[in-house]
Amino acid sequence: MKTQWPVLSYEKGKSTYETLQLWTQIVGKIKLATLPWVNHSWHITLHITPTGLTTQNMPYKELNFQIDFDFVSHELKMNTSSGTSRKFSLYGLSVSAFYKKIFDDLKSLGIDLEIKSIPVEIVDPIDFKLDTVHHTYEEKEVIAFHRALLSIQNVFMQFRSEFKGKCSPIHFFWGSFDMALSFFSGRKAPKHPGGVPGLPDWVAEEAYCREVSSSGFWPGSGALPEAAFYCYLYPEPQGYKDGEVKPSGAYYHPELREFVLPYAIVQRAENPEGQLLDFLRSTYGIGSGLAKWSEDLWKGTQ
Repeated sequence: MKTQWPVLSYEKGKSTYETLQLWTQIVGKIKLATLPWVNHSWHITLHITPTGLTTQNMPYKELNFQIDFDFVSHELKMNTSSGTSRKFSLYGLSVSAFYKKIFDDLKSLGIDLEIKSIPVEIVDPIDFKLDTVHHTYEEKEVIAFHRALLSIQNVFMQFRSEFKGKCSPIHFFWGSFDMALSFFSGRKAPKHPGGVPGLPDWVAEEAYCREVSSSGFWPGSGALPEAAFYCYLYPEPQGYKDGEVKPSGAYYHPELREFVLPYAIVQRAENPEGQLLDFLRSTYGIGSGLAKWSEDLWKGTQ
């Protein structure tokens, strides 16, 4: 029996998404401060759980700890290997208040860390410590967003199982505030041009050092003000934008240079899981065919 996917509205959720993105960047930068570098920045991502988002385990001196966004109880939770914990409500907090609260609580747990307090991948960022502009947490929008992530993750897991090559986890990038899954051909790619706001060029160069087909989901942005799925290939092969993508309503976005499928099309479908799989499989097929990826990388459904 197919599940009913939640309605998402970028217009209604925009302020909440912007606040959440900045909160997740604070938590993600804490993860960055504790772990050795892993290729493609996979070590700093967040992961989707039945109740929200998690850092998974992080080491600090003799301790290990984890930070969780709980979108069921609407709290931020911190737990350590010594059995100590802290939590606080997500309601009514500006970014600056969240920043102060999380670092005060970590320090009380014996964890004394510093991060760069400027957001990344955002034009004209405000220092976390000074940001009282972003302070919206609408419970209804958060619950719908989390439910959507869970449904999408299940479909992405099926899609991931159909690829035999090197692939990423299904994870959440806090810089761009999107859920993503990447497949790699194994071949070297041209040097990425960089130019991402607030991100050193070497990070993008390293992330795109191999040919990659990336699929994902984000709840909307200024460049595309609606929740949507995307897929792109780097480097983009000639003829990619003219590929016949499925399902009806999916299209190639010339400015983003990605195939896009509005979330609303999937949400309203009689079989949302099937609609999304059609998009993921068709975009991979278009790109891998034009780029002449090895057919051995794809096992398809069994």
